Amino acid sequence: MRICKFSVLMLCLLIGGLFAPAALLETLLVGDGSFLKDARPMRASSADPNWQDGNADARYIAPKQNLTLAELQGPGIITHIWFTIAADDAQYPRSLVLRIYWDGEEEPSVESPLGDFFGVGHGLLTNLNSIPVQISSDGRAYNCYWLMPFRKSAKITISNDSPDKAVHALYYMIDWLKVKSLPPDIPYFHAQYRQEYPCEMGKDYLILKTEGKGFYVGTVLSLQMNQPGWFGEGDDRFYIDGEEVPSLQGTGTEDYFNDAWGFRPFNQPYHGVSIWEGYDVDDRGTAYRWHIQDPIPFSKSIIVTIEHKGQTYDWQTRRYTSGFGERDDFFSSVAFWYQIGRATRFASLPPLEQRSVPHIYIEAESLLPTAKATPQEALQTQEGNWSSGKQLFFTPQSSGSLLELRFNVPEDGLYIMKGDITHSWDYGIWQAYLDDKPIGGKINLYSPTVQTKRLKFGVVELSAGEHTFRFLCQGKSDSSTGYYFGIDGVYLRKIK
Repeated sequence: MRICKFSVLMLCLLIGGLFAPAALLETLLVGDGSFLKDARPMRASSADPNWQDGNADARYIAPKQNLTLAELQGPGIITHIWFTIAADDAQYPRSLVLRIYWDGEEEPSVESPLGDFFGVGHGLLTNLNSIPVQISSDGRAYNCYWLMPFRKSAKITISNDSPDKAVHALYYMIDWLKVKSLPPDIPYFHAQYRQEYPCEMGKDYLILKTEGKGFYVGTVLSLQMNQPGWFGEGDDRFYIDGEEVPSLQGTGTEDYFNDAWGFRPFNQPYHGVSIWEGYDVDDRGTAYRWHIQDPIPFSKSIIVTIEHKGQTYDWQTRRYTSGFGERDDFFSSVAFWYQIGRATRFASLPPLEQRSVPHIYIEAESLLPTAKATPQEALQTQEGNWSSGKQLFFTPQSSGSLLELRFNVPEDGLYIMKGDITHSWDYGIWQAYLDDKPIGGKINLYSPTVQTKRLKFGVVELSAGEHTFRFLCQGKSDSSTGYYFGIDGVYLRKIK
């Protein structure tokens, strides 16, 4: 059988270790392949058991239920995992959790929300092209090429942590090699999600802490900003084998992720930024860095941290106070590493309700009973791929039409206000108003395809009680065939 050079090289790192002499690596690479010579290709998948005539190739996962995808009997090496999913939860990459257990262990060695494991945070969908993980089909097709050896067994599960939204179709393939034996000191693959919402002031953000022997191979870091400005002056720090002073010290957050002068979306084989919304309060980002060509070995222990420093902002004066101060942004991460034996547990996965930054989300269709529209008969709900399966849908036939929504705020404060607004080929140009005052500029909702975009209306002072959110039609673009308007929901997050 043919094994690609990258796979053999990674296996060399696993089997010979970064602790083996170069001669051993060379023997494994150009020799007879050792145990790979007699390896047998295997696959566990969601394929219909009626393989000759059936096409029921997907699995259903009810809310709050787990599905075991595979229980493999070793020794073996997982070489490839593929998923694609259809789920009611629009943010299923954060509500679905991937876990992998080696050799009958009760604690998982891999534990992460699905999207974060594949380098995309916040439950968002986007494509990504890197060496060990790749996403295509507008964020819906996931591929993993991390090599995962196991001696006795491997158990792979997916949990649907949503309290009320089902996964209607999970398609998967898990490709692996069954071998006769593996070296007794072969390291196991690990990946662990962790978060701080917000980051703890006075202390670097912890990405990994473990004891044992192995090598570090990757970081995924996601953030949501709690103040405007550049967040990424923080340095990465690697404390190896009990060091008090880290032997690896970085020069800035974007520098660790091998970018420079800020962030912007891009994909490279070993580093990239899969999500980047900008430098304003509440903007989100995700960056990845794979240490495949430059793995970081450790013999006794490793601690990986990063500072959360950058520009700091005073909301009272609306001025920046520092270019290099501690920030209280929201960080989440996945650490990737190989280790001999079982890793010490340094983090646990928070429940789903804690895996998003605290905020208020008002489903727009829930505001229908008190909504006012001109004309009223043009206001309805529409079913489709929205957060709760519906949106509030307004279908006027001319400019000057008005939609008014009433919502309640639980307490006084400074809030970031956003709306999940639909764009389509028959939508118009609209102006938003909060309590009769314009908020944001005119919004052209034309799009050749149906898309829901989270639009930022700004930071606003809101008192406890009822407020009105109005939308006035200003016309339509030349490309649009109508004046329609659709809103999925209103997002509010108190920042002060």
